[in-house]
Amino acid sequence: MPSPEQPHDPGRQFVEVALPLPVRQNFTYRLSDQFGHAKTGARVLVPFGKRTLTGYLVGFPSNIGPELDAESLKPVLELIDDEPLITDEILELTRWSADYYAASWGEMLKASLPAGINAGVDQIVSITSKGRLELINNSSAKNKRNQLLSRLASDGDADIKRLAIEFGESAAKRAVRELANAGNASIRFETALPSVKAKRRKAVRLISDPSEALTDPQIRILDALKASVEPIAFTDLLTAADVGASPVNTLAKRGIVEVFVQEVSRDPLAGAELPKALDLKLNAEQSFVLSEITNAVRNSKYQGFLLHGVTGSGKTEVYIRAMQQTLALGRGSLMLVPEIALTPIFSRRLRAAFGGQVAILHSSLSPGERYDEWRRIRSGKARIVIGTRSAVFAPITDIGLIVIDEEHDSSYRQNESPFYNARDLAVIRASRANAVIVLGSATPSLESFHNSKSGKYQYLQLQQRIGDRPMATAELIDMREVFKRAGKDVVISQQLIEAIRETHAKCEQSIILLNRRGFSSFVLCRSCGE
Repeated sequence: MPSPEQPHDPGRQFVEVALPLPVRQNFTYRLSDQFGHAKTGARVLVPFGKRTLTGYLVGFPSNIGPELDAESLKPVLELIDDEPLITDEILELTRWSADYYAASWGEMLKASLPAGINAGVDQIVSITSKGRLELINNSSAKNKRNQLLSRLASDGDADIKRLAIEFGESAAKRAVRELANAGNASIRFETALPSVKAKRRKAVRLISDPSEALTDPQIRILDALKASVEPIAFTDLLTAADVGASPVNTLAKRGIVEVFVQEVSRDPLAGAELPKALDLKLNAEQSFVLSEITNAVRNSKYQGFLLHGVTGSGKTEVYIRAMQQTLALGRGSLMLVPEIALTPIFSRRLRAAFGGQVAILHSSLSPGERYDEWRRIRSGKARIVIGTRSAVFAPITDIGLIVIDEEHDSSYRQNESPFYNARDLAVIRASRANAVIVLGSATPSLESFHNSKSGKYQYLQLQQRIGDRPMATAELIDMREVFKRAGKDVVISQQLIEAIRETHAKCEQSIILLNRRGFSSFVLCRSCGE
């Protein structure tokens, strides 16, 4: 029901809902008085054809136009969120990206949320009084309909998914449809719990000192609680004190300890060995680049930078210090990396620098870990986010800096519906949020390089490697000459064989990359070398 602080607005009789379907349109539904406090960005359960779907409330149309009949509009069945999960910024970003990439807004909104968060719908089948009478009159019949009626009569009702397992999916659906059409069974929809939710456990904490004598097990329990600053998990306390549950419950009844349910955050970096925080001194190039970025962040205006830095030039240290300056100004930061394999490397460095204010988002996390990290971002507890392309939709409040590492990488493109390019979406997000975006690469993409030369981005360069370390040397071998000397086709040149032997003698490793074309290792014209 609407709260006293948010009375129902009688003018909001209709809602516009985006559904996670491959259709490029929204749908209008009636809004009942009990959901008058609904807000944009909230999830709703709505009927769609013969299904019930989780949709996203994206607007309140003042009128529905002459082509629609208000009485024929289907109603919103349930308001899942009193407070919207989707922020206004992400709502607008997904709307723009759906329009630009010719995608479904509902699918884009679903992609912006952690997997498994959406509530499902269970279809529950119940027997009616007419069905019970039908079962009595035709008790000798051995068909699927009677078997299903007998099942419903004994259990009262059943989920159609369970019936599909027992009777076969097609047979169960056909029998349920026939029974419902005949009035022998009724079908209702119930909201199913989402597949991911907050993890909770029973914990114990000390609330008062005892004023009476205690038994030895009770003394061990209190000693364990006093030795810990935080509350202890119930099972961990039993192990630490070497006791059963009875003495803990006795202490709780006497008001000495409190047993309560505690929410536990699943940390992807729990137990990970973090690198030592080093007091590194920036060289002149790094200092100049950092000052340009941080000055732009202080201006609180959109500014794009292309950071063209050779491998090993210290781009990551510049990113971290720019994030520190952004955090000092009270604004959040986002760092995108192209591959999941890179995430642990950067996330450990960020965790060492920023502690618990870092959140991680990528598909290799368990659903529970991803959900907990997303909630920490949504609540504002995590102000720095690192992740792969889907992290571009992270609900960071007041974002001030976005870093795209290896911005040229094709992995930023989503190659299945809904399609988008996370790098380009990050640029749009930064421009709308008056944030700074840094596109970093040793080999920038042509479009980013062109944008820097045309003035859309400011061009920054790091040409020196840290410690003046030399670049790796490369030698090109003309295999035509190798073939002439050998008098036959050879796969590996003598120079390469010698280099591998030298590497092996140093107890080092070698990697040979072979680029295949079709089914042949390579195709060569002996005349011109093509």
